[in-house]
Amino acid sequence: MTNVAFVALACGIIIGLGAIGACIGIAIMGGKYLEASARQPELMNALQTKMFLLAGLIDAAFLIGVGIAMLFAFANPFVG
Repeated sequence: MTNVAFVALACGIIIGLGAIGACIGIAIMGGKYLEASARQPELMNALQTKMFLLAGLIDAAFLIGVGIAMLFAFANPFVG
């Protein structure tokens, strides 16, 4: 296999594992938010703000991985 094939596999792995990690992280966080808001409904607004902030950070980490994968896919430094 050539370097291009390895880079294509690496891009798929980066994006796939990043998506799985982000989905699991947001699912766990959402479940814990629902549990916390059911136990103490008066804290729902503060918890919701923190939950959306963390959801943005989790998605940002995934999108950075997608950006790196696209860098390797389109401006491949390993070709040549």
